[in-house]
Amino acid sequence: MTDIPAEEYLCSRIRRTEQALMAHHEAALRRYGLTMTQYAVLLALSREDGLSAAQLARSGGVSQQSMAGVLGTLEGKELIRRSPSPVHAKVQLTTLTGTGRELLARAYQEVIALERALLAAFTAPEYAAFSELLERATQVLVEQTPARQPK
Repeated sequence: MTDIPAEEYLCSRIRRTEQALMAHHEAALRRYGLTMTQYAVLLALSREDGLSAAQLARSGGVSQQSMAGVLGTLEGKELIRRSPSPVHAKVQLTTLTGTGRELLARAYQEVIALERALLAAFTAPEYAAFSELLERATQVLVEQTPARQPK
């Protein structure tokens, strides 16, 4: 074992940062009646409307079963609309409603405020260096993640 205290491990610092980020976003989004996953779906649809549940699940990093529940909730709130794909009869394509766009625009202002605060906390060279270091750390994490074995 190493002499470094666990709270000084880089992975522990990354985890604490991620937890603080998620706590902020969850608190901000709760005011709009949204979860992080629901917000991510609305944001994805604002960038590319007409996505399938499978595409949204992949982009959100959740199972298709979980995404089905998320989409059902969003549809119940009239934030999205689902309609059959003209190409694949069993595939439903998801689009934002006007209400969904309006709610997303308001919630986005809460989320982007943190991004601006983080940007202001660093000089331009620090921000560039920090971003590059985060990308490098992410690459190491991805490379060190064991591949899932087929069942």
